[in-house]
Amino acid sequence: MKEGSGVRMVTGNGENSYAANSRLQERAILETRPVLHKAIEELCTSLSARRSTMVVADLGCSSGPNTLRVVCEVIGAVQFYTRKSEEERRAVEVQFFLNDLPGNDFNLVFRSLEQLEDLGGNETQPYYVAGLPGSYYRKLFPSRSVHFFHSSYSLMWRSKVPEELSRCTHVNEGNIYIGKTTPPIVIKLFQQQFKTDFELFLALRSRELVNGGRMLLTFLGRKSEEMMMHGDVSTLFELVAKSLQSLVLKGRVEKKKLDSFNLPYYAPSVKEMKALINETKLFDIEHVRLFESNWDPQDDSESDVVLDFASSGANVAKCIRAVLEPLIADHFGDDIIEELFVVYASVVAKHLEKAKAKYPIIVASLKKAIH
Repeated sequence: MKEGSGVRMVTGNGENSYAANSRLQERAILETRPVLHKAIEELCTSLSARRSTMVVADLGCSSGPNTLRVVCEVIGAVQFYTRKSEEERRAVEVQFFLNDLPGNDFNLVFRSLEQLEDLGGNETQPYYVAGLPGSYYRKLFPSRSVHFFHSSYSLMWRSKVPEELSRCTHVNEGNIYIGKTTPPIVIKLFQQQFKTDFELFLALRSRELVNGGRMLLTFLGRKSEEMMMHGDVSTLFELVAKSLQSLVLKGRVEKKKLDSFNLPYYAPSVKEMKALINETKLFDIEHVRLFESNWDPQDDSESDVVLDFASSGANVAKCIRAVLEPLIADHFGDDIIEELFVVYASVVAKHLEKAKAKYPIIVASLKKAIH
């Protein structure tokens, strides 16, 4: 992401940190394990020498246990393949690059690597880890140098808020993303920003991948093609806007401050995403599907019933705070944060009384196209 966009998670490992509130992201990684293992096995098979190095990059790695989980999953997949191919005496070393914006808590990431070494013992596949700060909407690697790109819960973030919104040429009054009252021109601006960013992302990664290289992308999307039926991701942010509006009424937030605040975000449909991938002709789609995850990160049930609205509202608020607090603090100041998320927990609890809410999540496994 663009360094100037201010998109960064709450640092450290305290109660409100992203590291302590990223269970939804953990569940997404576990959900996509079979797809990841299949991609890694096919890459191992394609490595030419018996002693080879596989270069793996996790884009938007953030910090906390999920960063290590991705590393562990890749190591486990490589280890499984090399043991299965023991007659060939395959030896594969893995070079990891953990990428995020410079504001990411890389210190926590590197301190956490000691835990990975303790878990691995002497049986761990040889691996090496490096941090790589920078936006994935820019060139990150030499041409044809990477075998596998992984990105989870990141690509719904845009490189920036559309310029016409950031300059207030058009105003998304009372909203912070696409809501029921968002003007059609503003919806179009969000869509155009997604198209520009995603096409650039595909072009950059295609150049950086070796022939036959792969990507596994997991990000929040939407189920419906109709923008005004945008689904639960949009509703989640509408409730943040509603909570901010309550602070406007109390005189805690200026209305013009709210009207000028928009998230650098866009959740596409599967059809939108597939259309752009096919248009660029840079990747073949090997696997794509949409699954859903409950808003409440502590709720693993398949039931449509919310057992404790207040508890679920508080859980959702902690999760969203870990993601949005830096953006909100940069725009509105730190002094409203506690009050805002107390209000938000209550607003979400009332929303969940009507019906259980879920995130639509898209997972796509892509292979670099042969030209």
